[in-house]
Amino acid sequence: MSGVWGWFGGQGSQKKKDSPKNAILGLRSQLEMLQKRERHLQNQMDEQDAIARKNVSTNKNAAKAALRRKKQHEHTLEQTTAQIATLEQQVYSIEAANINRETLMAMEKAGKAMADIHGNLNIDKVDETMEKLREQHALGEEIANAITSTPMGEPIDDDELNEELENLEQEQLDNAMIGTGHVPVSDQVHRLPAAPNTETKSKAPAQEDDEEEELRKLQAEMAM
Repeated sequence: MSGVWGWFGGQGSQKKKDSPKNAILGLRSQLEMLQKRERHLQNQMDEQDAIARKNVSTNKNAAKAALRRKKQHEHTLEQTTAQIATLEQQVYSIEAANINRETLMAMEKAGKAMADIHGNLNIDKVDETMEKLREQHALGEEIANAITSTPMGEPIDDDELNEELENLEQEQLDNAMIGTGHVPVSDQVHRLPAAPNTETKSKAPAQEDDEEEELRKLQAEMAM
C-alpha cells in the first residue's frame, strides 16, 4: 500500500516540478497569439490610414470613417501590446523563480552531501587525529636518527689507522726509490746513512800488487 502512495507522491512531486515549465509553455503560446494579433492590427491601421488619405479630398465622410476605424484598431493595438509586455514579464519572472528554486535545491543537495561526508567529525576529532599524526611523525624521526647514529660493529682505533696509513706511505716511497734509482728525501730522513767502505775497497787492490811483487822477486832469486 505504501508503494502505491509513494507512486502517487512521486507523480505529485514530478507534476510540481513540471509546473513552471508548463506555465511557461502556456504563456509563450499566448504570446505568440497576441503577437500575431498585434501584426494584424497594425496592418488594419495602415489600411484605414490609406483609405483616409485617398478620400480626404473627394469623400470626407469615407475618410472620417476610415480614421475612426483606425483609432479603434489603434486602441486595441495598445491593449494588445500591453498584454504582450505583461506576459513577457510573467515568463521572465517564472524562469527566474524556477532558476532560483533549482539553485536552492542544488545547494541543499550539496549541503546534505557535505553533512554525509563529515558524518560524526568535529573539530575535537580533527585535532586529535592531527596530534596522533604529529606523534607518529616524531617517532619516525627518532627511529631514523637512532638507526643512522648508532655505529655497527666494533669501534675502529684511530692510532691503528694512522699506523697503517704511514706504512702505505712508506711503501709508496720504497716503490718510487726502486723505480727511479734515487732515494727520496723523506726516505733519507727516516733511514740511517750507511758506513763508508771506500778504504776497504781501496786497500784490497794495493795488497794484491805487493804480493805479486814479492812473488816475482822470489822467482828471480831462485833462477839465479
